[in-house]
Amino acid sequence: MKIMRELNLSGVDLNLLPLLDALLRRRNVTHAAQEAGLSQPAMSRALARLRHLLGDPLLVRDGGGLAPTPAAQALAGPLAEALADLRALLSRKDFDPAKTQRVIRIAASDAHGVTILPEVMARLGRAAPGVRLRVEGYGPDLVERMRAGRLDLAFAVAGAPLPPGAESEVVARDDLALVFRRGHPGADLAWTPEDYGRFDHAAVSLFGDEPSDIDARLAALGVQRRVAFVSPSFASALAVVAASDLVTTLSRAVASRHAAAYGLELRPPPFGPMTYDLTLVWTAVRAADPLLIWFRGLVREAGGAVF
Repeated sequence: MKIMRELNLSGVDLNLLPLLDALLRRRNVTHAAQEAGLSQPAMSRALARLRHLLGDPLLVRDGGGLAPTPAAQALAGPLAEALADLRALLSRKDFDPAKTQRVIRIAASDAHGVTILPEVMARLGRAAPGVRLRVEGYGPDLVERMRAGRLDLAFAVAGAPLPPGAESEVVARDDLALVFRRGHPGADLAWTPEDYGRFDHAAVSLFGDEPSDIDARLAALGVQRRVAFVSPSFASALAVVAASDLVTTLSRAVASRHAAAYGLELRPPPFGPMTYDLTLVWTAVRAADPLLIWFRGLVREAGGAVF
């Protein structure tokens, strides 16, 4: 039976909609109940009512958990967007960050965890002590999580392709540094692009193995590098460089924070300076949310103070 059938809203308990949103995001009755402040049996009864109301199982057993039906998957994004718009409509006039009790979910790497996020949390603690920040990892389902409302924001680099309907804004600017251990065989070099190609490299990849802007710039100079180590962690890449003759090229702000502990040296890249803009990305699901509009401003201020 199709989920998209005409309903008489006067006969619908609209209080069920936030519960449905929690169920579709958490895909676990117990966790959804905890988020909504209900008991597990009460959430189970709500799920039964929703199944009857919408004429679809919504969530079905799949291995050790619950999986959304195709109809539920189609409903998740529009429902999250509608609820976000409704919350924004009702709270726009009296929004006060100091009185808000919310969790903000943001995709970030360990690089953000040692650069901008400490300053963000310091400011958040002073201005909005009831707001908690939950950092989540990247992954192939990032866009789907944002569209479904399971993720509010994501850090990205300006120029990265955005999904349809997504928006972004610059919150900070950083540049790249060539990094190697003290005592490295290339420590006394002036570092030409050819020198750069002689050594094995460590790289950071958050979304998979794909050519980077560095490789494109090297190709234009007729230079290739061999990437011997790839990790989703900036700290891991720097630790490997500290223990080997590998070199890496990554955020100067991140490398400088680990340089003393890991015994690292930082140099300008031999192919010319490379700066990049750190951005925040969000979708239409969260575009009108007053808390997130305010939070983006806070992140922008934190970025200006840190970088």
